[in-house]
Amino acid sequence: MSEDRSAARAIDALRRGWPVAVSGDDGRLVLLAVEGVDDRRLSRFDPAGTSAVLLSAGRAATLHLTNQRDAATDGGAVRIARVPWLDLASAVALADPALDLANPLSGPWQTEPVGAHQAAAAALRLARLAGLLPAFFISVEDGPAEVEVTAAAIMAHDSPARLAIASRARLPIEASDACEIVAFRNPDDAAEHVALLIGQPNGQPPLVRLHSECLTGDALGSLKCDCGPQLQAALKAIAASGWGVLLYLRQEGRGIGLVNKLRAYALQDQGFDTVDANVRLGFGIDERDFGVAAAMLRLVGQDRVSLLTNNPQKVAGLEAAGITVQARVAHAMAANPHNHHYLETKRDRTGHML
Repeated sequence: MSEDRSAARAIDALRRGWPVAVSGDDGRLVLLAVEGVDDRRLSRFDPAGTSAVLLSAGRAATLHLTNQRDAATDGGAVRIARVPWLDLASAVALADPALDLANPLSGPWQTEPVGAHQAAAAALRLARLAGLLPAFFISVEDGPAEVEVTAAAIMAHDSPARLAIASRARLPIEASDACEIVAFRNPDDAAEHVALLIGQPNGQPPLVRLHSECLTGDALGSLKCDCGPQLQAALKAIAASGWGVLLYLRQEGRGIGLVNKLRAYALQDQGFDTVDANVRLGFGIDERDFGVAAAMLRLVGQDRVSLLTNNPQKVAGLEAAGITVQARVAHAMAANPHNHHYLETKRDRTGHML
């Protein structure tokens, strides 16, 4: 089995509640995702009831379960020793911040050396790719697993280098009837990204918008964000410019997936902003990979663009991947009573130029 295929199989196994072994240069870990497990599966995985729990450093720090060195390791993991009162319900409460108010955590909890740091960090990334909470039971026997996968395979799983054009067709849209849609696939990633080529090349860098998928805003009219209005305004602005490209990136919830985004919404209802909600879930502030957008642009023959954005990370991400951003064009939407705090958080905590 190739490493790339093993990463795809490992994602599928996690979603099915099967154990997965992740190996790095510093060791091997056999893991069972906390999310979705039941007593029967946990008992089969860990009959002695001695498996430790692996959490992200960010989540562990939120719960005051780690020392400063562990918490400061970006993308790192913290291992919680299994004690008699750490049962399945307690592990689920450790993993899911939406339960924090309903399940005040007692303890005491004891951290212990992770050991295989590279494998542990890769496992947390694998959980995100699977759309699951980044929390695992760790087999103390280090025994058999449904799928074996390396840390390197996980890191390379959704590499933009493997992206290719899958199909293209004419697509008249409300903003312009001179539009072509281009679909992209990565052979080891279920996400299918899309580009809309609007107008005709005119010798100038196209006006480009990177739009990350937002089901709630784009399709359902959510007022909690500005994604829907941003999408429609971008299409109109590109059409008015005469030539441009809208990239629709399948990176829901800043890369944490739809289910975890809704968990972040629930935390926002408890008073946390979008940044703190993501961190409490155990993820980074922004997990998106703008190298995907750069690969899409190169595949449609564009390496120099004017970028329609207020997010400096998009500019930096494209330029780091070899796309020249000739100009940044502001793209701000008016606030509503439901998203004004969200927009302020983007300005004050993630550097958006609103």
